Amino acid sequence: MNDVVTEENVQQRIGKLAALRDSIAEAIVGQDEVVEQLLIGLLAGGHCLLEGVPGLGKTLLVRSLGEALNLEFRRIQFTPDLMPSDILGTEILEEDHGTGKRVFKFQKGPVFTSLLLADELNRTPPKTQAALLEAMQEHTVSYAGITYPLPQQFFVLATQNPLEQAGTYPLPEAQLDRFLLHVRVDYPSEAEERSIIARTTGRATGKVREVMNGEEVIALQQLVREVHVSDDLMDWITRLVRASRPQHSEIAEVREWVRWGAGPRAGQSLVLAAKARALIHGRLAVTREDIKALASPVLRHRLLLSFAAEAERRSPDDVVEVLLRAVALPG
Repeated sequence: MNDVVTEENVQQRIGKLAALRDSIAEAIVGQDEVVEQLLIGLLAGGHCLLEGVPGLGKTLLVRSLGEALNLEFRRIQFTPDLMPSDILGTEILEEDHGTGKRVFKFQKGPVFTSLLLADELNRTPPKTQAALLEAMQEHTVSYAGITYPLPQQFFVLATQNPLEQAGTYPLPEAQLDRFLLHVRVDYPSEAEERSIIARTTGRATGKVREVMNGEEVIALQQLVREVHVSDDLMDWITRLVRASRPQHSEIAEVREWVRWGAGPRAGQSLVLAAKARALIHGRLAVTREDIKALASPVLRHRLLLSFAAEAERRSPDDVVEVLLRAVALPG
């Protein structure tokens, strides 16, 4: 991989991002904003939490992303009886046919992949949730005193169903904070839905083309770090995050609706996500629009609302809207 960053190879890599979106569109109808946010999470080196009702194509989307990037893809269906060893791996007893000796060998679990879909993560007990989230954070798995590294390109997309709450184990706020983005997957438009029905009930099916590989993804992740953020925008992001904390906020709605605001990780996530969005749109500098577009996906799962907000049917997105309106824009 060429480490020298030139204008030519920068534009070449940015051009491949457009080709990547086009390739995914061969299998996925619509959901442009969701696709963009998943690519942002990938380029920023974070993980995404997808929230949407069943049947909206979340699994197909993740599989299509893996095919377009030539990344190994695995899916885990989380259930109440799933154990940490079911996802991390376990030791098995093997016999050496030459010597007759029996030894324990670590059998790697499905978490040892590049692209992991953790389906309905809130349906499994906290012990199993914590095992996955530790692997996400540390990029390693420890078993029997030995540490096993995960692939360098390791991207987790976890889903949760917003409707069914019976028999679920909601993720604690501290664990939610580990996700870079909280992506909302909504119903398609009428035209998109008709296209989905027509495309999936005929002979022809969309074929996802491979447009880049894991090494190129890593190069793009490094390039994201080079995208420029002005001092004014950095100050604005800092003020937005700090204004979300009711203990110190001067915004009346925040003091009334929010019990706990976002921590410093939210500011880090917003900067990285904004850099990735700028790169996807062919720019090497972050703009205000990048920050506005990603404020909700970055902050919505990091805000703990009060009883007053729940009584008024306020959502975290309402709080973000107030923050963007009340915190002065730079310049």
